Amino acid sequence: MIDSKESKMAWKPNSIVASLALLFSVVVAALVVIASVIGYPYVAKVYDGIRVKLPEYPTARNTRWLDQNWKDQREWFHHADQGTATFHIPYEWFMALEQPEISLTSVGLLSDPVYLDRFGFIPDPANPKLGLPIGMARGKAMVDATAQPWKNPRAPYNDLTRIGLTCAACHTGRFTYNGTEFLVDGGPALTDLGKFRTALGLSLFFTSVVPYRFDRFAEKIIGPDPSEVEKSQLRAQLGKILAQGKWLSDLDTMVAPQSVVEGFGRLDALNRIGNEVFAVDLKTPANYAATSAPVHFPRIWDASWFDWVQYNASIEQPMVRNAGEAMGVSAMINLTDARGGLYNSGIEFVNLDRIEKSLAGKQPNASTGFTGLKSPQWPSELPPIDKTLAGQGAALYREHCQRCHLPPVSSAEFWTSDFWSLPDGRTVERYPGERYLRVPIVRITEIGTDPAQAQDMLDRKVAVPKELDISSDSFGLALGEVTAKTVKHWYEGQTPPVSPEKREDMNGYRDNGIQAPLAYKARPLNGIWATPPYLHNGSVPNLYALLSPVSERPTKFYLGNRAYDPVNVGYSTDRLENGFELDTRLRGNTNTGHEFNGDGTKQNEKGGVIGRLLTPGERRALVEFLKTM
Repeated sequence: MIDSKESKMAWKPNSIVASLALLFSVVVAALVVIASVIGYPYVAKVYDGIRVKLPEYPTARNTRWLDQNWKDQREWFHHADQGTATFHIPYEWFMALEQPEISLTSVGLLSDPVYLDRFGFIPDPANPKLGLPIGMARGKAMVDATAQPWKNPRAPYNDLTRIGLTCAACHTGRFTYNGTEFLVDGGPALTDLGKFRTALGLSLFFTSVVPYRFDRFAEKIIGPDPSEVEKSQLRAQLGKILAQGKWLSDLDTMVAPQSVVEGFGRLDALNRIGNEVFAVDLKTPANYAATSAPVHFPRIWDASWFDWVQYNASIEQPMVRNAGEAMGVSAMINLTDARGGLYNSGIEFVNLDRIEKSLAGKQPNASTGFTGLKSPQWPSELPPIDKTLAGQGAALYREHCQRCHLPPVSSAEFWTSDFWSLPDGRTVERYPGERYLRVPIVRITEIGTDPAQAQDMLDRKVAVPKELDISSDSFGLALGEVTAKTVKHWYEGQTPPVSPEKREDMNGYRDNGIQAPLAYKARPLNGIWATPPYLHNGSVPNLYALLSPVSERPTKFYLGNRAYDPVNVGYSTDRLENGFELDTRLRGNTNTGHEFNGDGTKQNEKGGVIGRLLTPGERRALVEFLKTM
């Protein structure tokens, strides 16, 4: 309800407003019920009745980016348009919507950087004119499902522009220590996209029903003194968005019993991509799946050179991976109207290629190392690394970690041919020096970590109409084919068509390999200290806990804290008011496996015991060494 201070402010102007305020306070409860029936996605999941409850964070005294060989590319990457329209509304609407608060008077804007920061979106003072946080982009004209542009209701009826998430939204990390905020390019984000969807949905719904709010919105969008005809057209646009939201909300309700809340720093990315492509774009509700396997946003440095990506090593080709990601955050694609050109899309393929090449750099080798986005080094502002202890940890790393995670990338051993090869065993290079890192893939029966991400991708089936010419109903294979056909459609639709040589280059000289093993990849650990929480689903808060027996790992802890713990290496796990409490007892959240708890003679593969029990001192030494990577 409206608190006492807000109530007094709202009642002062005159008796008419006072009467309206009284009436409004009576019907608030009814509005919340209505919201669950006709609202935007997640409107039914209202926090504290009518408010989205968000953490409060202390203001950092200063902010600095860690040095990662990335300064020249950073500002472009943060807002690079991938063709996405993630929020299903135009940029102009996003900038005009008010925060989801019940009030008869104007409240703060949804796009206020301070407000968005509480969802985890990092403010970007380097680009104040755009007014968007890192990871959001303003693109070209926003189009509807029939590829017709959205128009401002006032002459000359200018096109409205799209707004969407970019790679940087999920792959820019942050942590704070002693009043300094450190920002990590390519690191895992701390956003809570679920709460943000709730806020956006409520903002749209309140714009529709709260007295005076629509009029304020109309003036921002249309201009001063909008006519009733203009406002009627704007209301019709808003009604379509709310109707679409109702449809999506019903789908979420349908799969809610199987879904797991993602919370800060996690997203069920592959299932969400599948839902967008096979349920929303294909207009087939039966293809909508639960968000059953949230994963921790992965770090992306060096990933361009891995032979397989995704936690379950399911995708080989960079272009298919990136185009699929853009489709998953609502880049327009036509899968239903043959007259409009099947596989026609709004994806910005040139930008996707530029992003990938900026991240990758040149072919790495022993003399240059990785030359694109580099992993960060432990900053001097954090407590200094104990070199003696780290030396002891180096020996433990070689004994216990190296067989899966490979030697440190700073070592000559890492760059030997034992770990690098051409894809699929080819002996002919498609370009000089072509080599990719063969990332070890470890069976779930051996590693013992939560199986949901790998298992659910393997099990998921989708129904696809014959006219799309997709050969499999297996989710992974079908997604790979749809994405490849979308990419090919764009290549062939250019004037002139993209040459075979250029296609090879944009595809990263790799085939469209898709697989769904019951396994997870074990990538190199450079920069691991800057990427908490741990395991693929973020179910272990810090490195010390990860090296401890499962019985010593916390069963519940809070996600959303930004304060860094340099001793255990992770975020603070203290209770965070309005944060997200992760319950590791739930499927998709379990913290089992990757356990050092054996006797050193016989490993229990089914239980995920991968090594002998480490003493507390050994764990500390190994943690100290991991800070150096």
